[in-house]
Amino acid sequence: MSTTMNQPVSVAPLPPFRSRVVPVVVVEDAAHAVPMARALLAGGIDVMEITLRSSAALVALAAVVREVPGMHVGAGTVTRPHELTQVQAAGATFALSPGCTPSLLAAAQAAGLPFIPGVATASEAMLARDAGYTLLKCFPAGVLGGPDLLKAWAGPLPELRFCPTGGVSVGNLASYLSLPNVAMVGGSWLTPADTVRRGDWGSIEQLARQASQASQAVEQAA
Repeated sequence: MSTTMNQPVSVAPLPPFRSRVVPVVVVEDAAHAVPMARALLAGGIDVMEITLRSSAALVALAAVVREVPGMHVGAGTVTRPHELTQVQAAGATFALSPGCTPSLLAAAQAAGLPFIPGVATASEAMLARDAGYTLLKCFPAGVLGGPDLLKAWAGPLPELRFCPTGGVSVGNLASYLSLPNVAMVGGSWLTPADTVRRGDWGSIEQLARQASQASQAVEQAA
């Protein structure tokens, strides 16, 4: 499913990835990034969010961009304006944040980098909307109320689409993806830290395939 579903806008257009499941990845060892990306791609997921939660993140991001051309690579946990410049230089095709400060929104617009700001309240969602963003990251979705929260927002904020992240799993992703105001979901369950440390790329591929199949089942049922 293309990110053009329901025409969500991130000011600059998002890359045309098909997956509605976005793996949220912490890369501790940059050498793991490329085989991890290849395993996700083999499992049917063509997008990943490499978070700026480790010193290896930028090197890992650049390596995937360079060596896995079929993977659309976004940078996550972008919380400061200068980080947008760093991830753009590393080759990120879009960026995400857990929040949406005015300086970060302005910097993303100035950079021309597709950006998905994070929101936790209706007021934050309205501020992001007024800055030109209609595709938003709802974080931490599970703690905030999960699908029920997004259902509640759909009435007063019908023009917004969301990428709920935090508390999403293969077991509940259908309850999110079946909502008309959910464009995609993000989750860390696809790349468990222990599995990545072991280099068990077969298991990563299987987790990706399960998520991809679950997402496709939602599409077929719609």
